[in-house]
Amino acid sequence: MYTPNLRRDLPASLVVFLVAVPLSLGIALASDAPIIAGLIGAIAGGIVTGLLAGSPLQVSGPAAGLTVVVAGFVQQFGWETMCLITACAGVLQFVLGYFKVARGALMIAPSVVHGMLAGIGITIAIAQLHVVLGGSPASSPIANLLALPARLGEINLSATLLGLMTIALLFIWKRMKNGTLKAIPGALVAVASATVVSIVLDSPVARVDLPDTFTFTAPTMPTDWTPFLIAVVTVALIASVESLLCAVATDKLHTGVRSNLDKELSAQGAGNFVSGLLGGLPITGVIVRSSANIAANAATRWAAIFHGIWILLCVLFLANVIESIPLAVLAGLLVYTGINLVNMHHIQELKKHNEAFIYFATVLGVVGINLLAGVGLGLALSIFFVLRRLSLTEVRREERDGNWHVVVEGSLTFASVPKLMTELSKLPAASTVYIDLAVDFIDHAAFEALHGWRQNHERAGGKVDIDETHEEWYRPALEGTPRSGKKLKRIAL
Repeated sequence: MYTPNLRRDLPASLVVFLVAVPLSLGIALASDAPIIAGLIGAIAGGIVTGLLAGSPLQVSGPAAGLTVVVAGFVQQFGWETMCLITACAGVLQFVLGYFKVARGALMIAPSVVHGMLAGIGITIAIAQLHVVLGGSPASSPIANLLALPARLGEINLSATLLGLMTIALLFIWKRMKNGTLKAIPGALVAVASATVVSIVLDSPVARVDLPDTFTFTAPTMPTDWTPFLIAVVTVALIASVESLLCAVATDKLHTGVRSNLDKELSAQGAGNFVSGLLGGLPITGVIVRSSANIAANAATRWAAIFHGIWILLCVLFLANVIESIPLAVLAGLLVYTGINLVNMHHIQELKKHNEAFIYFATVLGVVGINLLAGVGLGLALSIFFVLRRLSLTEVRREERDGNWHVVVEGSLTFASVPKLMTELSKLPAASTVYIDLAVDFIDHAAFEALHGWRQNHERAGGKVDIDETHEEWYRPALEGTPRSGKKLKRIAL
């Protein structure tokens, strides 16, 4: 750690610290976890993950993307077992990073990832809107949505005004033109301002309640192991994908050292292991904190480490300040965060690439059923559309001088077999057929279908001549030595 870097990292760490504290508290609130768990997760994400980080400017901590999952598992298993789930998920992440499978997470279509985050954002916003109005959220997004009209008739005016003030300040700060003022984190301005107003007016609202002493929750063993293991894998996969995508996004914001994704995944695992053992929330890389870190001119991973240290000191010596924050203010912060997870720029980009349908299906699945169902639906649709694109093989046929000519172009795979066979079945029996295969790939299913049709056509007295005009795939398969796959043309560097 060189002195020039320290001069950049220390101020940046203070900025990230000011962003991280209210967000960590709010995410703990939305996750149905003890408030202190959000701060423990932030400390572990800053110090432990920061020390081992493969993405030098990424900052980790509790993230909005896991709130729905964590809240569900807390209700299912209890908080103590949730801590063990977090620790075990960390071990799994560490192992995945060790075996260098991090880039595999990037195979998930962006439409599914953005749809998942948007669905989570909508779920968070609807749930926390109840807290802003002075009530408590129900157990599902649909129930929360249906209960909103009744909640509007029983609002707590003080809590509602504080929550709406927080949301309004966040929107105003985002559009602030003054560069000097905008350097102050909007979350800090909104939460601090609303908290001061609540103290001055002596508002009768619920506030953050921290334990009297900084104690850790001891993880407990589950009673049913199968759901427990499913929960571990779920937390590990979602946290891994979100962290890796955040690392890739963070790399686009600076020109320094690029991320080592496998090392970063192991670092995330170590952070989750420690956080779980100490009674903290699961952590991921967080783009809000990471972008604030880069905007504050951080130079190395020490900015993230110092931010974790500041949070620890804050918990130890400034607990009274944290306990003055109204829950409605944190809920307002979360409503704003949830709304911002629905990114219109991403939707426009997906429309250009004809993948908006996958996005909206994922959103509806997450909000209407649950997160796993929504992601599963999105993945199934993305695979379906990939197969559909593979089946866009062009088959043309025409008659010339009593003979039939068929041209097949594209990639001939199992997905395009129905279309191929439909066209070939229209050819008259016992006719002479010339087939031009202008394809770059034929899989076994397509070869079997084409060869089987040829044999049947020739048995009926017809003649079939197959000419491969692009690459040879049919003839090697016919000779018993099928090609194993496409050969890439090597271009000299």
